[in-house]
Amino acid sequence: MDRMFLSPTIHMHMGSLVIIVSLLAMGYTCWLAWKGKELNRWANVAIISMQLVIMIQALLGIKLLDQGLGVVQLYIHYVGGLAPLFFCSLFYWIPIARPQIKTRFAAAVTVGSFLFVIMTFTIGQAYVRGTV
Repeated sequence: MDRMFLSPTIHMHMGSLVIIVSLLAMGYTCWLAWKGKELNRWANVAIISMQLVIMIQALLGIKLLDQGLGVVQLYIHYVGGLAPLFFCSLFYWIPIARPQIKTRFAAAVTVGSFLFVIMTFTIGQAYVRGTV
């Protein structure tokens, strides 16, 4: 794996996938919260999928750093990329007994995660274009 070269384009495309999956997770959990429904299997799949694509994206970014790419990237890009995982950890760490409150909390977690995903993607794109 150390000798394998990773194109930065893969990181960019994965970032687009992170946006799409995060948007879907946010949309579905917010819809459930708005309707006053409990989290269901599909909501859990959406939240877990969002976490997985973010983790894969972070690993791709680490590989790019290992290759010497992105060493002058803004620190906030790294923090912003990992913040959604922190939000999701809070969701699982904080016990909430009432199902509707848990759904609202999940909606807040996915909204916060999505906002950080958008911010991080925007900063990364600005870095690639050379405007940062």
